[in-house]
Amino acid sequence: MANRITSLFGINYPIISGGMVWCSGWRLASAVSNAGGLGLIGAGSMHPEVLREHIQKCKAATDKPFGVNVPMLYPNIEEIIQIIIEEKIPVVFTSAGNPKTWTKKLQENGIKVAHVVSSSKFALKCQEAGVDAVVAEGFEAGGHNGHEETTTLTLIPQVRKAITIPLIAAGGIATGSGMLAAFALGAEGVQIGTRFALSQESSASEEFKKLCVDLKEGDTLLSLKKIGPTRLVKNEFFKQVQEAESRGATPEELKELLGRGRAKKGIFEGDLVEGELEIGQISALIDDLPSADEIVETIIAEFNKNKSQLAELSF
Repeated sequence: MANRITSLFGINYPIISGGMVWCSGWRLASAVSNAGGLGLIGAGSMHPEVLREHIQKCKAATDKPFGVNVPMLYPNIEEIIQIIIEEKIPVVFTSAGNPKTWTKKLQENGIKVAHVVSSSKFALKCQEAGVDAVVAEGFEAGGHNGHEETTTLTLIPQVRKAITIPLIAAGGIATGSGMLAAFALGAEGVQIGTRFALSQESSASEEFKKLCVDLKEGDTLLSLKKIGPTRLVKNEFFKQVQEAESRGATPEELKELLGRGRAKKGIFEGDLVEGELEIGQISALIDDLPSADEIVETIIAEFNKNKSQLAELSF
C-alpha cells in the first residue's frame, strides 16, 4: 500500500497511532512502527528527561521510523523541541497551537511535520504555514477536541476540499472499514487513538483498559467545554463536572475542579472514580485488548477485503 503518506513518513501502511497522554510510550510507538505503521510517543504527559528516555528506548526497540506528538502549549516546549532535534526524530505531530511557531525550525532539521486540526479553516492555515501533512480530527475522538464539534464524516471532505497537501483522518476510526470510509472521503492516512490505547503495549493502566472495553454507546460525552472540550467516560468525576456546568460554573471553577494530574490519576494510575478518563466514542465497538501488531494486521486485512467487495458493487 503506497501513497503520499507512506512515502512521506517511510512506512508500509498509512496508519499512525495517536500520541496519547499516559498511553503512548515507547512500547506502543515501537510496536506500531514495527508493524508497518508510524508509532508516536505522546510528549504531552512527559517531562523533558522522560521524553528523551522514551525516545532512546524506542530507538533500541525498532529500526523503523517513529515520531513524537507535541502539544504546542506544553510548558517546556523549547526544551522538548531541542531534544527532538538532538535525537534526530524523523517526524513530529504538533497540536493545540499555531503551526507556524515550530514548523520551519523542525523542517530545517530534516523533520517532517504534521499538525492536528478540527476545522478546514485551520487546515488551510496549516498549509499556509508549510506543514507536510494535516490531521483532521472529528469530535468522536477521545481526549481534547475542537470547539466546532464537527464529526469526522463531515470534516474530512471539507478539509480535503480546502487543502492540497496530504490529509490524515482521525476520530472514531478503529477498523479497516473505518479506514476505508475515511479514504473514500479524501483521506490518505488514518491516525488511530482509542484502538491503540486499548492494546497490550499501551501504557494505560489495566483497570482503565478493562473499563473501556466494557463501555457501551453513550458512555462517553464531550465535557469541559468552557476550558477545552474533552471527551470523558461517565464516572464520578464526570458527574462532578456535569453538576458544575449545570449550575453555570466559571472556567476558573472548572479548572479548580480539574486540578492537576487528574488524567494521570485515571488513565495511568487506574483511579476509575476520581480520575479523568479520556477515550473515544469508538470504544463502544471494542471488546478486546490485542497487540499493536494484531491491530494493524486486522485493520489492513479488513480494509482490503471491504475494498474488494465495494469494487464489485454496481448500480
